Amino acid sequence: MKTIEVLGPGCDNCVALERNAREAIALAGVDASVTKVTDGAAIRAYGILSTPGLAIDGKVVSAGRIPSAGDIAVWLGE
Repeated sequence: MKTIEVLGPGCDNCVALERNAREAIALAGVDASVTKVTDGAAIRAYGILSTPGLAIDGKVVSAGRIPSAGDIAVWLGE
C-alpha cells in the first residue's frame, strides 16, 4: 500500500492537491492512503520551502505547486 502525504497548513491549494491525489489513486488503480501533514515542524522536516507539498512513501515528489491527478497517478505507478 502506498502512502501519500499532503504537506501544508490547510489552505485552498492544499485542499486542491488532496483532491487531485485522491483522484490519482482512482486513475492509477492502486491501494493508497492520503494523510494531511499540517504541523509546521513536520513539514520543514521534509525539507520543502513552499507549500503545498506532496510526498509518496516518504519521498517528496512536488513542492510549491498543484500537480494534476494524471501526474500524481504516474508517480504512483513508479
